[in-house]
Amino acid sequence: MADRRLQVFHTVARLMSFTKAADALHMTQPAVTFQVRQLEEQFNTRLFDRGRNRISLTAAGARVFEYADRIFGLYAEMEQGVRELTGDISGALTIGASTTIAEYMLPTLLGDFKKRYPEIGIHLKVSNSEGIVSLVERNAIDLGVVESPVANRHLVVETCKQDELVAIVPTGHDLAIGSRVACRRVLEYPFICREEGSGTREVINDYLDEMVGGTGALKVAMELGSPEAVKGAVEAGMGVSIVSKVTVQKELKLGTLVALRLEPPLFRPLSFVHQKHKFRIRVMEELLEFARAYCKGNTTQ
Repeated sequence: MADRRLQVFHTVARLMSFTKAADALHMTQPAVTFQVRQLEEQFNTRLFDRGRNRISLTAAGARVFEYADRIFGLYAEMEQGVRELTGDISGALTIGASTTIAEYMLPTLLGDFKKRYPEIGIHLKVSNSEGIVSLVERNAIDLGVVESPVANRHLVVETCKQDELVAIVPTGHDLAIGSRVACRRVLEYPFICREEGSGTREVINDYLDEMVGGTGALKVAMELGSPEAVKGAVEAGMGVSIVSKVTVQKELKLGTLVALRLEPPLFRPLSFVHQKHKFRIRVMEELLEFARAYCKGNTTQ
C-alpha cells in the first residue's frame, strides 16, 4: 500500500547499500537507483551522499528515513488492528537461528508455541549468526535468534538469556580429572573450532583476546561447520574445544565427553533481533512474549 519509491528508499537507507537493497527487494540495481532518484526529484534534494565505495544519508535523507520508519510502522499497526477486530491471530512467521540455537534450544520452544497457537505457521532458516543478521537486515526473515553481538543500530536487539560455554575433552584426557580448567591450560592442546562467522567462534575469540591477548595462542587443528562435527572430533581424540553447555548434555550422560567450567567462566547472551516495525505485528508479539517467558523459566545456571 505504501509508496513504492519510499519502500525502496527505506530499504536502501536501512541496509546502506543499493546492491543489498536490490537483492532484498528482488529488483535490479538500476531499478532501485531509478526509484530513489524519483523520490529525490520529488523532494528536490539529494537523500544520499554517494562516495566511492559507500553511501550515507544526507540531513534530508535522515529526516525522510525517520518518517518512513514511522509510516511503515503505522501500516503494520493498521493491518494488525483490523486482524484483532476480526479475531484473526493467524499468520506465518519466518524465524532464523544460528546452528546451536536451532538444534538445541528452539525445538522445545517452538513445539510448545505451536501447541498454544496451532493456527500460526512457523518457518525456520538455519545459518551462522552472521548469516542470520544479514537475513534480518534484508527482511528475508521476521525474527533472528543469535549468539553473538549485533552491530547494526537500526535493528532491535533484545537479550533473552545467558548461555555458558564450557571446555570439552574426551573421557580419559589429561584435563578430565577435574570439574574446572584455566583457559591457559586449554591452549596447550590442539583445538577444534567452528567456522568463521559462527557466533560461538566470535565469542571465544573475544574471550581469548581479553584473557590471554589474542587467538594466536590457539593451536587450531580443525575448523568445522556444526556443533555435532566439533563434538565428534573431540570424542575421536583429535583435540579439545569450547562449546555451549546445552549442546553436550547427551554426551555427558553417555560418558563420551567431559565438560569443564572455564576459569574465568565464559557466558554469552542469546538475543532476539528484528526490524523495528516487525514488533508491531501481533503474531510477532505473541511469539516474543512466549519466548521471553520460556527463557526466564529456562535460565542457564
